[in-house]
Amino acid sequence: MKTVLSLLFAAAILGGCASFTEDGGMTPVVAAASADLKQDVVKIDGSETAAVVRDRVRAKLAKPIGLGDAVQVALLNNRGLQADYNALGIAETDYVAATLPESPTLSIERLVGDGILEIERRLVADLLSLATLQKRSEIGRDRFEAAGYRAIQATFRTAAETRRAWIRAVASAETVGFLEQARLSAEAAAELTRKLGAAGTATKLDQARAAAFHAEVSNDLARARLKATIDREALTRQLGLWGGDLGYRIPTRLPSLPKSVRSAGDFETQAILRRVDLIADRLELDALAASLGLTEATRYVSAVELAGISSTEWEKDGRETSRTRRRGLELEVRVPIFDLGETGVRKARETYMQAVNRLIEKAVAIRSEVRTGYVAYRATYDIARQFQNRILPLRRIVSEQAVLEYNGMLKDVFTLLTTARESAASNVGAIEARRDFLLAAVDFETALVGGGSGSGPLVAAAAAPAGAGGAGH
Repeated sequence: MKTVLSLLFAAAILGGCASFTEDGGMTPVVAAASADLKQDVVKIDGSETAAVVRDRVRAKLAKPIGLGDAVQVALLNNRGLQADYNALGIAETDYVAATLPESPTLSIERLVGDGILEIERRLVADLLSLATLQKRSEIGRDRFEAAGYRAIQATFRTAAETRRAWIRAVASAETVGFLEQARLSAEAAAELTRKLGAAGTATKLDQARAAAFHAEVSNDLARARLKATIDREALTRQLGLWGGDLGYRIPTRLPSLPKSVRSAGDFETQAILRRVDLIADRLELDALAASLGLTEATRYVSAVELAGISSTEWEKDGRETSRTRRRGLELEVRVPIFDLGETGVRKARETYMQAVNRLIEKAVAIRSEVRTGYVAYRATYDIARQFQNRILPLRRIVSEQAVLEYNGMLKDVFTLLTTARESAASNVGAIEARRDFLLAAVDFETALVGGGSGSGPLVAAAAAPAGAGGAGH
């Protein structure tokens, strides 16, 4: 038995037992969030940490929550992200376990008969497990490192989804604000036309057109309010808020367009080097390659067990009792004679090649995502700038001239209402174009560093005719 225990301790020392980190492996995640997101991340591991996080979230919610604050609140308060951090902690336990020798088996056997009592003790250790401990430790380390990049990916994904939710919520709120003003104008026009009709200076046709315009704008406003509610709830879910925190405020307008955008560059290479999900896949592939090598090296022997045996026998002869002690070793070797380990090796090879092909497929997809993301980023910017610099100024001129000509009795009510309807659609289209650009910017950034694919419909929206997503009139 001493031999078996000595082997176990020697293997543990040579294998280099790993110990648990103080933060559950969060150090690289904290560093990545600080470097790429300029935000803090905290793993909630108890009531004290939860209280600190809650105070920080309450402080952020005390004022209208901007884009950066929304991301910070989500990184602190989103429990889905916390679950991903727990997955990292689980991976660390697997790594530490992989660096430890397999626990020995202790068995005790008691035999009685013909005045003889025999007790046998066995301590069995798996020698194959001890011999491969170093290699299994290296595999566990690669998988733990990959889990760290998965946690970084989850952090980036949460940040990106929060940005998208915030942009959609604020854009919807801005649309509601504009349509509320448009409805007031339409209501005033309908009332004026009704009074002119009562005085005999407006026809029934003009009154009906003005009333219909008011009703249509009211419907647009109702739809916009519904969408704003849905988008705000999506943001609330990302922020992890409930109860008394639901009264948080958001800005009433989207940020202005930047004066310039990023010029074309070698974004594909950057993405291949920076994408955290691709780095994690590469580490997983390294672990699979090591597993394949281990499987091939041990294919002819599936188990080697060494047992230390100690037995004590008591024999009673009349009034005399004699005791006999025996010690020894037993070696068991299990050989897969039916297939000589071929099935295990083939399975390991196929698993490894499957991972290789998946990795190549992902690299191709990432390059495509980057190209698509940049095209959408530039196109949506050009569209938004066109709304801001050309369409809206021209619409204001058209509206001003239409009012002047109507007052000079050169145009009828129908022309005036049509102009107002087209102006409203252009303003709503401008808000949506600014929203689409901001969403495309988020998608492009996530295509470079990881954190989930972009929203595909943006490309279709960018290719659609300008103003198609407006009031729809």
